[in-house]
Amino acid sequence: MFKFVKGNLEQIDGVEIYPIISLLIFFIFFAGLFLWVFTAKKSHIETVSNIPLQDDTINTNNDD
Repeated sequence: MFKFVKGNLEQIDGVEIYPIISLLIFFIFFAGLFLWVFTAKKSHIETVSNIPLQDDTINTNNDD
């Protein structure tokens, strides 16, 4: 299987740039995410982390 892919890719001019571009995109994305995590405000992190615990539903039952 790999022979077929490698054989076809060897005939394309400039194909060696695609793995370099994909590695750069991967590295830049995760480096940016890493920087965002360490520079995010603590109050924002606490607010976002409490979202699943908030109960914003309206109780329409009159059983009380």
